[in-house]
Amino acid sequence: MTRMVFCQKTQAEAEGLAFVPWPGALGKRVFEHIGKSAWAQWLAHQTMLINENRLSPLDPKHRAFLEAEMEKFLFGEGAEKPAGYVPPAD
Repeated sequence: MTRMVFCQKTQAEAEGLAFVPWPGALGKRVFEHIGKSAWAQWLAHQTMLINENRLSPLDPKHRAFLEAEMEKFLFGEGAEKPAGYVPPAD
Protein backbone atom coordinates (compact mmCIF):
# COMPACT_ATOMS: atom_id res chain seq x y z
CA MET A 1 0.00 0.00 0.00
CA THR A 2 1.31 3.43 -0.96
CA ARG A 3 2.02 5.85 1.87
CA MET A 4 0.36 9.22 1.27
CA VAL A 5 1.43 12.59 2.72
CA PHE A 6 0.26 16.16 2.40
CA CYS A 7 3.24 17.62 0.53
CA GLN A 8 4.27 21.02 1.87
CA LYS A 9 6.08 21.84 -1.38
CA THR A 10 3.17 21.19 -3.73
CA GLN A 11 0.40 21.82 -1.19
CA ALA A 12 -1.38 18.65 -2.32
CA GLU A 13 -1.83 15.03 -1.28
CA ALA A 14 1.03 13.01 -2.77
CA GLU A 15 2.73 9.64 -2.65
CA GLY A 16 5.25 9.65 0.20
CA LEU A 17 8.87 8.60 0.13
CA ALA A 18 9.73 4.98 0.94
CA PHE A 19 12.57 5.89 3.35
CA VAL A 20 14.09 8.83 5.24
CA PRO A 21 16.28 10.45 2.52
CA TRP A 22 18.60 12.55 4.72
CA PRO A 23 20.06 12.05 8.19
CA GLY A 24 18.74 13.85 11.25
CA ALA A 25 15.67 15.95 11.94
CA LEU A 26 15.52 17.45 8.45
CA GLY A 27 15.42 13.98 6.88
CA LYS A 28 12.56 12.97 9.17
CA ARG A 29 10.71 16.19 8.31
CA VAL A 30 11.19 15.53 4.58
CA PHE A 31 9.94 11.95 5.00
CA GLU A 32 6.81 13.09 6.84
CA HIS A 33 5.92 16.16 4.74
CA ILE A 34 7.33 15.85 1.20
CA GLY A 35 6.00 13.77 -1.71
CA LYS A 36 8.01 11.76 -4.23
CA SER A 37 7.55 14.27 -7.06
CA ALA A 38 8.75 17.20 -4.92
CA TRP A 39 11.75 15.13 -3.79
CA ALA A 40 12.57 14.36 -7.44
CA GLN A 41 12.42 18.12 -8.18
CA TRP A 42 14.86 18.71 -5.32
CA LEU A 43 17.25 16.03 -6.59
CA ALA A 44 17.34 17.71 -10.02
CA HIS A 45 17.94 21.11 -8.39
CA GLN A 46 20.62 19.64 -6.12
CA THR A 47 22.40 18.10 -9.12
CA MET A 48 22.39 21.49 -10.84
CA LEU A 49 23.80 23.15 -7.67
CA ILE A 50 26.55 20.53 -7.36
CA ASN A 51 27.54 20.84 -11.01
CA GLU A 52 27.32 24.63 -11.36
CA ASN A 53 29.07 25.36 -8.04
CA ARG A 54 31.52 22.45 -8.32
CA LEU A 55 30.48 21.10 -4.93
CA SER A 56 31.65 17.88 -3.35
CA PRO A 57 29.05 16.05 -1.25
CA LEU A 58 31.96 14.74 0.83
CA ASP A 59 32.99 18.25 1.96
CA PRO A 60 31.20 19.14 5.25
CA LYS A 61 30.84 22.82 4.20
CA HIS A 62 29.29 21.82 0.88
CA ARG A 63 26.93 19.36 2.62
CA ALA A 64 25.84 22.12 5.01
CA PHE A 65 25.18 24.41 2.02
CA LEU A 66 23.14 21.70 0.27
CA GLU A 67 21.15 21.01 3.44
CA ALA A 68 20.29 24.70 3.82
CA GLU A 69 19.29 24.90 0.14
CA MET A 70 17.19 21.74 0.51
CA GLU A 71 15.28 23.25 3.41
CA LYS A 72 14.68 26.48 1.44
CA PHE A 73 13.64 24.56 -1.69
CA LEU A 74 11.25 22.16 0.03
CA PHE A 75 9.88 24.22 2.92
CA GLY A 76 10.71 27.86 2.20
CA GLU A 77 10.31 30.32 -0.64
CA GLY A 78 12.43 28.20 -2.94
CA ALA A 79 16.14 28.04 -3.60
CA GLU A 80 17.97 30.33 -6.00
CA LYS A 81 19.72 29.16 -9.13
CA PRO A 82 23.48 29.80 -9.20
CA ALA A 83 24.58 33.19 -10.52
CA GLY A 84 25.00 33.08 -14.29
CA TYR A 85 23.16 29.76 -14.65
CA VAL A 86 21.89 29.17 -18.17
CA PRO A 87 19.60 26.15 -18.59
CA PRO A 88 20.61 23.66 -21.29
CA ALA A 89 19.03 24.17 -24.70
CA ASP A 90 16.49 21.54 -25.74
